[in-house]
Amino acid sequence: MRRVVSLWLPFWPTDRLRKLHGDAPADGSPLVTRGHDGRRMVIAAADQAARALGLCAGMPLAHAQAMVPDLAVLDATPAEDAEALARLAAWCLRLSPLTAPDAPDGVWIDVTGCAHLHGGERPMLTLLARQLARHRLAGRMAIADTPGAAHAMARFGSKPIAVVEPGGQAEALAPLPVEALRLDAQTVDGLRRLGLERVGQLAEAARGPLARRFGDIPLTRLDQATGRAREPIRPVLPPETIMVRRTFVEPIATAEAFTGVILTLVGEACAQLEQRGEGARRLDLVFERVDATIQVVRIGTARPVRDVRHLARLLDERIETVDPGLGVEAMRLVLPSVEPLAYTQRSGDLAPDATQAADLSELIDRLVNRLGADKVYRLQPVESDIPERSQQAVPALALMAKGAPGPPVCAWPRPARLLDPPEPVDAMAMMPDHPPRAFTWRRVRHRIARADGPERIHGEWWDRPDEVAAVRDYWIVENQHGRRFWLFRQGDGVDPATGELAWFLHGLF
Repeated sequence: MRRVVSLWLPFWPTDRLRKLHGDAPADGSPLVTRGHDGRRMVIAAADQAARALGLCAGMPLAHAQAMVPDLAVLDATPAEDAEALARLAAWCLRLSPLTAPDAPDGVWIDVTGCAHLHGGERPMLTLLARQLARHRLAGRMAIADTPGAAHAMARFGSKPIAVVEPGGQAEALAPLPVEALRLDAQTVDGLRRLGLERVGQLAEAARGPLARRFGDIPLTRLDQATGRAREPIRPVLPPETIMVRRTFVEPIATAEAFTGVILTLVGEACAQLEQRGEGARRLDLVFERVDATIQVVRIGTARPVRDVRHLARLLDERIETVDPGLGVEAMRLVLPSVEPLAYTQRSGDLAPDATQAADLSELIDRLVNRLGADKVYRLQPVESDIPERSQQAVPALALMAKGAPGPPVCAWPRPARLLDPPEPVDAMAMMPDHPPRAFTWRRVRHRIARADGPERIHGEWWDRPDEVAAVRDYWIVENQHGRRFWLFRQGDGVDPATGELAWFLHGLF
């Protein structure tokens, strides 16, 4: 089933200029761009604040300045806007290998077979919205079976993020105005004079009289939006993107055939990488099926790679996720992310180097592509005395940041397993500084035979105001069966401001 995302940037020209120019007005101040309409100067684009004051594109600039005396005005740059939109479409290649600009203020993203790589459709759109907000770009987006339905829901839907369920585009489009079908103003006015104001009304009208009066465009747009007619998206790749493709005289559908084609595609791509002195970080293998749908396999690498054997094996391991349907008529390999890769001398029989560290990148690539990027990581020290804040998960081969703290140095042993968050327990202890005699955890009572402590850890008052007086007293305890636990009490047992004297289990030895 085809799935297409339409990304709409309603304030694209002004958002881009505000981010680009340091002399642009601050966020919240009205901003417009100006252009020529014959001999007069008019507003070419207006931001959200300007539109809230009644300004809109096409309004004479003199009229707008009379309405808003402190209006900020910049020259319109349509060519630069289009170029930047193409770069944004290329940036969206991280979501799918099929993206294209939808001039003047949108982007198409064909995510067929790709949504599961980002946790599903709604998490994928939420991630995209978060990235746009980070770059101070206002955006609305929708996903549907057809480009027309996604385009309409992004611009005329009630939600900034809309997910139209598969097969539900006709129902979702029915309450929208007819201009949601990308019709010109003259056609929209003519349909409204006939009482056809909603897409649902247009779908129920007789097609013959409509075609004679308005031509084929309204019905074609309706059929494209509802899925009765196919609307292709022509992806535009940046000129520097490496892409190799193979078409087949007869469709193929077996894993053995796919493996042979993968080896050929990867070999050609790696030859281009070697000429450019680069290595691949992400690869998209697109299977073009005979039913005009696609299947996508995406892999990533921990480091830049151009080893044909390694990359081909990573792709081969994902073949089982591909549904060839009635057959695959073409395959293409796209490298949306590459990085410089210098030539290195490997130690071998002629010059063995016993001190050279083992290269774990190939192992990590296979684990990541099999288990998921969030399942393979390493722990990096963080400058904090609070145990649950003293480490963070980072990619397995991430370089240590310059100036980052080393492993914490502590005279007290730390448990092999840390519970996050700490789990509350019922403990019995003499106050204020005696170890617990017994505690109950997960409905099991443990009698303590030995204990060592306390180790006092104070709150990080310089960063968290609510921890100015916070205190934790940690104990290493051993029960009657020899199991060792890491317990702490909130508070010093004397001053109530240091904690409520609750006990927690924080780790297991």
